[in-house]
Amino acid sequence: MDWLTSYKIPVGGWSKVAFDWMKTHLSGLFNAISAVLEWLINGFLWLFQAPNPLFIIAVFVAIAWGLQRNWKICAGVAIGFLFILNQGYWKETTESLTLILSSCAVCMAIGVPIGIACAHNKRLNTALSPVLDLMQTLPTFVYLIPAIIFFGLGMVPGLIATVIFVLPAPIRLTELGVSSTPTALLEAATAFGATPRQRLWKVELPWALPQIMVGLNQTIMLSLSMVVIASMVGANGLGVPVMRALASVNAAKGFESGFVIVVVAIILRSTFQREVK
Repeated sequence: MDWLTSYKIPVGGWSKVAFDWMKTHLSGLFNAISAVLEWLINGFLWLFQAPNPLFIIAVFVAIAWGLQRNWKICAGVAIGFLFILNQGYWKETTESLTLILSSCAVCMAIGVPIGIACAHNKRLNTALSPVLDLMQTLPTFVYLIPAIIFFGLGMVPGLIATVIFVLPAPIRLTELGVSSTPTALLEAATAFGATPRQRLWKVELPWALPQIMVGLNQTIMLSLSMVVIASMVGANGLGVPVMRALASVNAAKGFESGFVIVVVAIILRSTFQREVK
C-alpha cells in the first residue's frame, strides 16, 4: 500500500491557498457582511436588554399564547424565564437569544427561497443535496476556523458558524413542503387561471406552511445547540459560563448554566412547536 500513501493529496494546502486568496481579495465583502450582521445582533441585543426583564417575559408569554392557545404552555414559559432570572443568567440568556434569533432570521431568509427553488428545479435539488449533507456532517468546530480568519472574534463569527450548520434544515423542509403540494390543487389553480406566482403564494406556500414552521423549530433548536461552541470564538451567551466551569472544573456552575440552557430549549420548543399535518 506504499504506492497509495507515498503521495498525500494536499487538501489542507489547497484550503489554505483558497482562504488566503479570499482574505486578500474579498476583504471588502467580508467587512460588509460583518457590518450587516453586527447591526442585526446589536438590534436584537437592544430589544432584549433595554426593556425590563418582566416586560420581555410578558412578550414571550403573549407570543406563546398567540401561537399555541394553551395556558399551560404560557405558564411554563413564564416560570422558565422567572427561573432564569432567579439564577442570575438573564444577561447571558438574552445574548444567547440574540444569537439564536439572528441565525433564524438569516437562515429563514436564505433557506426558504432556496427551498422553493429546489422544489421547482429537481436538478438544483440534486446538485445541492451533497452540499447540504457536507454542511451538516462536517464537524462544527471546523466552521470556526474560517469564521475566525474572515471575521475575527466575537458574535459575528459565532453567528456565521451557526448559520452554516443550521441552514440545511429550512432548505430541506421548505423543499419537502412545497414539493408535496397535491397535483390536484395545482391543476385546479391553473384551471382557474392562476399564474405561477399566484400558485406559489396562494397554494404551495399555504400547503407547505406546517413544514416551514417545523423548519423554523429545527433552526431554533440547532442554533441553541451551537451556543457553547460559538463561545469558543468569543460569542457571548450561556456558552461562556459553561466553558468557564469546564476550565475550572466547577461542577456546580457547569450544571447550573447547563440546566439554564435546557430551560431555554424547553421554552423555545414549547413556544414555536408545530405539528406536521
